[in-house]
Amino acid sequence: MAVENEEIVGYAYSSKWNERTAYRNTAEVSVYLSHKATSKGWGTRLYEVLFSTLREKGIHSVIAGVTLPNSASVVIHEKFGMEKVAHFKEVGFKFGKWLDVGYWQVQLNA
Repeated sequence: MAVENEEIVGYAYSSKWNERTAYRNTAEVSVYLSHKATSKGWGTRLYEVLFSTLREKGIHSVIAGVTLPNSASVVIHEKFGMEKVAHFKEVGFKFGKWLDVGYWQVQLNA
């Protein structure tokens, strides 16, 4: 969790990517920042801690979904070595419209 001036301005978390046993070493990650916290390094710091924790837990592959367009989110995921591996058209519905979702992936313990 990122706290600035006693206010939560961001957080990162991981979850199981799939319930099946074969995928137990794969996690899905997300990072969320308040508009007040962008371009201050919070996303990087949050993901550094999260990715380190996932490595310690033996997670091999990390996947992140990004609602598109979202250049800031793409930049932070690629900063952590993630590569775009999928693009789904109009699978998300936000702000009164259908949006595409891209998926990025990286192997932590290659």
